[in-house]
Amino acid sequence: MCTTNVLLISVTKPRLQWHLKTDELEERMGINWNRREFVAAVPGIVAGVSALASGQTGGGGQAVPWSAGTELPRLKVPPNATDCHHHIYDARFPNTPEATLPAPDASIADYRLLQKRLGTTRHVIVQQSAYGIDNSCLIYALGRFGPEEARGIAVVNTSVTERELKDLHAVGVRGIRFNLSPPGTTTFQMITPLAKLVEPLGWHIQVNASGDQIVESKELWNRVPCPIVFDHLAQVPQPAGINHPVFPLLIELLQKGKVWIKLTAPYQVSKVGPPTYSDTIPVVRAFVKAAPERLVWGSDWPHPTEKVKPDDAILLDVLAEWVPDTATRNRILVDNPAKLYGF
Repeated sequence: MCTTNVLLISVTKPRLQWHLKTDELEERMGINWNRREFVAAVPGIVAGVSALASGQTGGGGQAVPWSAGTELPRLKVPPNATDCHHHIYDARFPNTPEATLPAPDASIADYRLLQKRLGTTRHVIVQQSAYGIDNSCLIYALGRFGPEEARGIAVVNTSVTERELKDLHAVGVRGIRFNLSPPGTTTFQMITPLAKLVEPLGWHIQVNASGDQIVESKELWNRVPCPIVFDHLAQVPQPAGINHPVFPLLIELLQKGKVWIKLTAPYQVSKVGPPTYSDTIPVVRAFVKAAPERLVWGSDWPHPTEKVKPDDAILLDVLAEWVPDTATRNRILVDNPAKLYGF
């Protein structure tokens, strides 16, 4: 006698209105998805069903939408370990017409599965370019997660008011992002005036720019009045790595205490690729040697730039290769995020 697991999905017409206090069971079970939500979720559903069918989730594994693999990471993270860079997408919130990376509908419930797999508890939700300066999805997600575990990074332009910034602060936002590579809603010209606006709130600016762009704007970074956080290993390009002109500039800025660097998304620069991303090791270890107190780690889930989704357990294990010393690694996972984001 054999048994069969059956997955039932209800696809209905989109609701005209959605109460933002939808029952948690509905959110977790995916009941009453609209067509767009269903289509976007199919890859994650298939991955989960395949894992169940093959037994891959045995032994503590966890299938997660928008993430490859099911095995748990080898690295056991400490209490209050923080994922400092991920996104939440929700089909109830429309993309901006200029979006180049449309939202894949990566939900709060999906992210909870990632937390379970990695062992992280605190996290930072970063407004993605698909939503432009409409931070509604970010605000909603921060409200659902709560102030004990979540902080946010918003996207605004020079039309933002001080009142709007204070309202964002009240829900847990602690910085603004400039997504400059590829270009989008924000520009280099906005950095100085907006940095002056957010500095009194104790915020920082987060910059996603190429290594070449960082070098070309080197005078700007010393003028910015608030801390600067560079995304994705500051995009030090490979194979040049430590021999690229951006590298000594970053070391100088780290040692001056002007910048932080996110140890995220090695797949954006690595030419070696998974599972080791070994060409990034010299770069990150030099960052650690220069300023271990100015580094944080993040998953970049649901990996919006990647058509083939990486394995998040491998991405966490890469941190152990980058930072072999346990005390330093725990500092990067717990103490540094607590300082930067105010946990």
